[in-house]
Amino acid sequence: MDEMRSDLDYAAIAAVLKSELGLLGSPVAIKLVGSEKQIPAGMEEVAEQMKHCQMVSLARKEGKSFYATKEKHQCMGGAWALGLRERTPTLKSGEFYFALGKYESWAACRRTIENVPHLPSGETYATLYSPLESTPFSPHVVLLVAEPKSMLKMAQSILYRLGGRINAEMSGIQSVCSDATATVYMSGKPNISLGCDGSRKFSGIADGEMVMGIPGELLAEIAHSLPIVVGAAGSKK
Repeated sequence: MDEMRSDLDYAAIAAVLKSELGLLGSPVAIKLVGSEKQIPAGMEEVAEQMKHCQMVSLARKEGKSFYATKEKHQCMGGAWALGLRERTPTLKSGEFYFALGKYESWAACRRTIENVPHLPSGETYATLYSPLESTPFSPHVVLLVAEPKSMLKMAQSILYRLGGRINAEMSGIQSVCSDATATVYMSGKPNISLGCDGSRKFSGIADGEMVMGIPGELLAEIAHSLPIVVGAAGSKK
């Protein structure tokens, strides 16, 4: 089974994230599985077709755990980024985003799409979602939706032990699916995104909130560092 070797207390880690960051909702555990046998026993498929960002919201705000195959992914761009489907012709050509009025030309759209991080098409059988505190699987990625001040504390906790820089990668589109999930899954590095029009419209990300994806392997380190940087003498109270 695709499980981490470390046995983490996800409920305890979620409690730290919630209390130190003042989260409105749960951190969301996400896993991208390549076959049906990797889905935990008893986990049910989401009932309706919806977008990846909406599924994240369902786990974050309503505490639901479930999985979704490609047939339940409503957003073609999100399904492509997560490795569930092939890229559609209109997405590949640039026509899709050009029609939405966000770029000067099809070429500008295509340049953007060609640089959107994504998993190989068809590699993912299903996406799994759960509130972190009750996750029945070890997550590949954990998503946080929070205000900029909370993201500041997350950035400081990520750099607490080794220092350095955080280089955010985003393009204003496909925020929750590519920026915060696929990019983090493939790079093994946290990523901060400003959100996108779709995720803000359909998943309830507020105007004053941002999105961050964290590799599951970093959870223990962050849970250790976060209370330290929040309580540090130099932190704004």
